[in-house]
Amino acid sequence: MAQIGKAPCDDTLILHGARPEEGGCPDASKPWVLAAAIVGSSMAFIDGTVVNVALPAIQSDLHATAFQAQWVVESYALLLAALLLVGGALGDHYGRRRIFAIGVGIFALSSVACGLAASVQQLIAARAVQGIGGALLVPGSLALISAAFPEKERGKAIGTWSGFSGITAAVGPVLGGFLVDHFSWTWAFFINVPMALLVLWIVWRHVPESRGASASGGLDLWGALLATAGLGGIVYAFIEAPTQGWRSPAVLSALAVGVLGGAGFFVAERKVRTPMLPLELLRIGNFSGANLLTLLLYAALGGGLYFFPLNLIQVQGYSATVAGAALLPFIFIMFALSGWAGQLVDRFGPRMPLVIGPAIAAVGFALFAVPGVGASYWSGFLPAVVVLGFGMTVTVAPLTTTVMNAVGPELAGVASGVNNAVSRAAAVLAIAVFGALMAWAFDAALADHLRDMGASRQVAAFLEGERSKLAGAAMPPGVDAATAAAAKRAVAESFVAGFRWVMLSSAALAMLSAVSAWLMIRGTSAGGADRKN
Repeated sequence: MAQIGKAPCDDTLILHGARPEEGGCPDASKPWVLAAAIVGSSMAFIDGTVVNVALPAIQSDLHATAFQAQWVVESYALLLAALLLVGGALGDHYGRRRIFAIGVGIFALSSVACGLAASVQQLIAARAVQGIGGALLVPGSLALISAAFPEKERGKAIGTWSGFSGITAAVGPVLGGFLVDHFSWTWAFFINVPMALLVLWIVWRHVPESRGASASGGLDLWGALLATAGLGGIVYAFIEAPTQGWRSPAVLSALAVGVLGGAGFFVAERKVRTPMLPLELLRIGNFSGANLLTLLLYAALGGGLYFFPLNLIQVQGYSATVAGAALLPFIFIMFALSGWAGQLVDRFGPRMPLVIGPAIAAVGFALFAVPGVGASYWSGFLPAVVVLGFGMTVTVAPLTTTVMNAVGPELAGVASGVNNAVSRAAAVLAIAVFGALMAWAFDAALADHLRDMGASRQVAAFLEGERSKLAGAAMPPGVDAATAAAAKRAVAESFVAGFRWVMLSSAALAMLSAVSAWLMIRGTSAGGADRKN
C-alpha cells in the first residue's frame, strides 16, 4: 500500500502551521473545526489505502494491464505530492476555510467520476483530479486545526486528530476490502461522497475563515509546475518502459522532461521569493540527512507495499477484506509504541534510533521475500509485517523530532512540510521504478517456467500477450485442466519471483537509509547545534 497511515511530520505541520495569536476561533466552533479536519483528512487517508486493495478488481473489471493499474495509484499520488506545499500556501493566501472547502468539493466530484469510470483511462484521469483536490484538502485540514486552537490547546487537538487518524488507517483498508468483496470496487470511491457532504456542511455552518501571517509572500507556482514535470516525466518513463521499451521516443522524451524538470526545479528554487524548498535548509546537516533517510526509507515502504495486496489477492488467493486487514499489526504496533518511540531521541540522541530503526525495517522487508506460492499469512507474512512495523515505529517519531530540531522554530513549518512532501514523492517514484523491476523479473521468470513445463507454442504465445497483466493474466483458452493449472502456477511463481526482487530492493534501500543516518545525523540539541553541522 503506497501510503500507510499518516506521512511523517503530519502532526508537526499542525503544531507549526499558525502563529500563536491566530487562535481566535470561538470556543463553540472549535469542536466543529476539529470534526471537519478529522473527517476531511480521513477521506484522503482512506483513499490512499483502499485503492491498492481494490486494484485487482479494477484491473479485472476494466481489463487493465498491471501498468495501467499503477497509473490508477500514481496519477493521484503524483499530483498530491507535487502540489501539497502549494495547497498549503494557497490556504494562507486566499483563506484556509475556502481552499479546504474547494479541495473537499473537488475530491468528492472526482470520486464520483472515479466510481462512474467506464474505462481505465477515465479512471486514471479522474484520479489525477482527485490528487489536485487532495493537495488542497490535506494541508487545509491541518491548517484549520492550527488556526483554530491557540498554542495551549493545540496539543490536545493534535492528539485527538492523530488518534482518529490512526483508527482511519486501521479501518480504511478493511472497509475497502469489504466493499470490494460484497459490492463493487466503485464503492471504494463513492464512500467519499457522504463524508464530503458532511464536511462541507460543517465548514459552511461552523468553521471561521483564517489566513496565514505570510500570505503576502507569493506563491511558488513555477516550483510546483517544475516539480510536477520532474516527477511526472520520470514516473511515466519507468511505468511505460516495460511495454513500450526504453528506446521508445515517448519514454525517452518523458525521461528527458523528468530530468530537465527536476534540474529546473532546483534552479527555480534559488530565484523565487518564497520557494517550496528553501535550498539553504539543505546545508543543515541533520535536515539533509533526515530527508535523505526519508527519501530512501519511504521509497522502500511505498514501493514495496504497493505489491503486497496484489500478492495476497492474485497469487495467494485471499479475499480483498483479508488483504485489507493484513497490515493491521503494523498499524497497531505503531499506535501502541508511538509514545515510547517518541522518547528515544531524548534518551539516546537522534543518530542511534535512525540507524537501528531502518535496519530493523530492512530485516522486515527481507522477510517478505521468503514466502512462496500458497504461503500461510500467519507463518509466512505476519512475521515480516511485525518486524517492519517495529522498525518503522522506532524510526518515525525520532525522524520527525530530528527534522524539527535541525531548524529553528521560525522554519519548523517549512521543514516539516518539506519532509512530508519528500516521503510522498519517494513513494511515487518507487512504485514506478519497482514496477519496471517487477516487469523485468516477471518476464524472465515466466519464460523459464514456460520452458520448464514444456508449454506449447500456442500457450507460450498467449501468455506472452498477457504478461503485461502480471499476476492478473488470463489463462489460455481451450487447454486441458493440467495445462491450465501448470500455466496458472507459472504465472504465480513468476510474480513471486518479481515480488522477491522488489522486497530485497526495499531491504537494500532501508539499509542505505540506516547508513545515511550513521554518516549524516549528528548532535542532540534542538535548533542550534544541529544547524552547524
